[in-house]
Amino acid sequence: MLSCEATGKNIEQAIENALLELKATREDVDIKILETGGFFKKAKVLVTISEDARAKYEKKEALKQQIVKEEQKVQEKPVEKTYAKEEDHEEPVDHIVSTKPEKEKIADVDKAKNFVNGLLKVAGVSADVISEENSEEVHLNLVGASEIIGFRGEGLNAIQYLSNVYVGKNNRHAKKVRVDCDNYRAKREDTLIALANRMARKVAKTNHPVRLEPMTANERRIVHSALANDKFVETFSTGEEPYRYLTITPKKNKD
Repeated sequence: MLSCEATGKNIEQAIENALLELKATREDVDIKILETGGFFKKAKVLVTISEDARAKYEKKEALKQQIVKEEQKVQEKPVEKTYAKEEDHEEPVDHIVSTKPEKEKIADVDKAKNFVNGLLKVAGVSADVISEENSEEVHLNLVGASEIIGFRGEGLNAIQYLSNVYVGKNNRHAKKVRVDCDNYRAKREDTLIALANRMARKVAKTNHPVRLEPMTANERRIVHSALANDKFVETFSTGEEPYRYLTITPKKNKD
């Protein structure tokens, strides 16, 4: 989708609604005001991805389609358990084991890196995949491919999910895979903490609750944690995934 008509109680809200629908940022779009609105009439705008940003969004769409294909493969191919034979009887092993010879096994970090490189190549996205690992996790940082991040990191989260499925297949002891791009996750965390504090001050001042946009479980945890010790507000989550959202309310029993 490269353009969207949207309405709102004013022009600004109509633009925000269109940006949410397109999953685009304001600097990447052209805006045409169709109706300014009024007391009994909503504002209406046409928001279109600008020519100089279209290549980026086309790559994002290609990556999205590839991710959908990979997710379908995961759903269509159930993992079957294998059994270890021991002399005259068979006992099911307590975990899924690989049927490949030992020499063909690949380290988790290399497996994850190869998978992500292949995914990006098919989608036509160029990026350097920098890998690190510790005893529990594999960290992949995709350098120079901000178009794969997606709206609020959804592209990055999808790649991370598929990487974990791929690396963890037939190996319950596989390391957790964390995927980042140009330090996006740290920047997003800083943005969420700043948002949480700003909205908390607003709630404390007006004594009215504020509902935030739907977030992932990890993003909600960041906001909950940022305001956990606030003297004036408290937080709770409502709704079902993927539209579960967080609300900041005045604290009933203030210290």
